[in-house]
Amino acid sequence: MTNIENTALYAGVDFGTSGCRLSLIDHQANQVYSQKTAYDMSVPQSPRIWWHALSVLLLACPRVFKQRLEAIAIDGTSGTLLLIDHQGEPSSPTLMYNDTRATAEAHQIAQVAPLDSGAQGGSSGLARLMWLLKNTPSPQPHHSVVHQADWVMGKLSGHFGHSDENNCLKLGYDLIKQQWPDWFHELAIPMHLLPKVHPPSTAIATLDHRVAQCFGLPLNVKVVTGTTDSIAAFIATGANKIGEAVTSLGSTLAIKFISDVPIFSATYGIYSHRLGKHWLVGGASNSGGAVLLKYFNTQQLNAMTPQLQADQPTGLSYYPLTCTGERFPFADPHKKAILTPRPVDDVTYFQAMLEGIADIEYQAYQRLIALGAAPLTKVYTMGGGSQNSAWTQIRQQKLQVNIITPPHSEAAYGSALLAQSLK
Repeated sequence: MTNIENTALYAGVDFGTSGCRLSLIDHQANQVYSQKTAYDMSVPQSPRIWWHALSVLLLACPRVFKQRLEAIAIDGTSGTLLLIDHQGEPSSPTLMYNDTRATAEAHQIAQVAPLDSGAQGGSSGLARLMWLLKNTPSPQPHHSVVHQADWVMGKLSGHFGHSDENNCLKLGYDLIKQQWPDWFHELAIPMHLLPKVHPPSTAIATLDHRVAQCFGLPLNVKVVTGTTDSIAAFIATGANKIGEAVTSLGSTLAIKFISDVPIFSATYGIYSHRLGKHWLVGGASNSGGAVLLKYFNTQQLNAMTPQLQADQPTGLSYYPLTCTGERFPFADPHKKAILTPRPVDDVTYFQAMLEGIADIEYQAYQRLIALGAAPLTKVYTMGGGSQNSAWTQIRQQKLQVNIITPPHSEAAYGSALLAQSLK
């Protein structure tokens, strides 16, 4: 056990879809403290909800840990944003990562933005900004647009108007040129509202003295730029070399792969984030665990899992989808699920679905390699599906690389690593 009284600690805070988690690590990346709290889901998410959640966690954190804190970094849901005034108070509603109202604005962006821009599509942060500017006039001029992580960072430091490269991708930031693009003028985007963009892990300021006093924190704690929740979870796994990747087996199948070159392809649903000296490339399929739950409940899946025979393939060739349409490893809005012929035995049917999803994972990595990524060397796996050892064996036989379940995959831990490696 680390002697906490004599070592520096680093904090990561994850603002997820349903709650907030705090993680503290030491200089050797040992997690010494972790706690979470749920949001009040009966009210819409807002900065007030986020700050209350963080306040609960900071007040509950033992004093011996807080006294040793050196830096803090925040991650938040990608594409969640709002407008604020000069004091950092909201001057618009908050549009969450899954808000789909800005369809007309997304269409406008599609007319002028490059196909490989992160601002394209229904999850565009830029489309949400345009919607807010059109629909939320304010008696006082808006000061800046902030993502979820940006606002919390500003609240902690008293310095608003800063963001990170990962959160800004969907806002249209050009990662190659490292600037806001010229085509923004065609959309009449008010450039003064856009944040100053930094790489993740950049120290912006120290804690605001009022915040430090309120929570019993040292005044010299550095506030560090964070990232999105999904990238923080990637960082948490420890993947850090070209050719290493993370497959997330949740409701959908999501892949992130470390590359020495960026890859952008709207055709195949592929995008890239800058990650230190490398690039994080990948995409998300519409296949995944949600398909399994469409046909079996959790109790049935748990009961059948020990009966799987990973070394005896079913010979069935499935493409598991919950509904029509696929986005990665290829984009086909008309792609239909292939889940027939259905065997009489449910265990065989279950195994064939797992084999089908494993084949999609294989195709996804092959697509990235074909577009310029280095050969795959190692896969870290996370999400609910990563706990199924038979499925892991099926995937390993298909991918022909080691598949590892990392000791950490919590986004808050990944953000703490960013705080620890501050620039």
